[in-house]
Amino acid sequence: MNESELRVQKIKDGTVIDHITQGNALNVLRILGITGKEGNVVSIAMNVPSKKLGKKDIVKIEGRELNPREVNMIALIAPKATINIIRNYQVIEKRKVKLPKVIKGIVKCINPMCVSNNPREPIEPVFTVIDEHPIKLRCQYCGMVMTHEDIEKQF
Repeated sequence: MNESELRVQKIKDGTVIDHITQGNALNVLRILGITGKEGNVVSIAMNVPSKKLGKKDIVKIEGRELNPREVNMIALIAPKATINIIRNYQVIEKRKVKLPKVIKGIVKCINPMCVSNNPREPIEPVFTVIDEHPIKLRCQYCGMVMTHEDIEKQF
């Protein structure tokens, strides 16, 4: 490493989220509810050169492993992300996020008249993934199609 390079320190235990779509690292932090006040060391790298993506973001979170719901939420805004679980400075598990065919209770329908947005109806929003690149979701109840931009606004 030469003097012009800055190296982000390895984490002992936690999660590294790599290959995040450029410019979405802060959305990932919002999804995970990370404000910086939790006390965990969090490292963010944005617009890092990437052979696969051109540019990418990376988030490292010390002392935290993600649950399946959090991984599904990340897949909505960063469908090419990889999740690396770190223990004792070693990657013990590496997996790509996978967008489920059906999304339940993670995002809300953008149609204000949709039955899933009625506070008197005790139903959770359900969407079918109709396209992954770019992402498009169809509401099971009203048929409204949501795009990446619609989804991103909810985080």
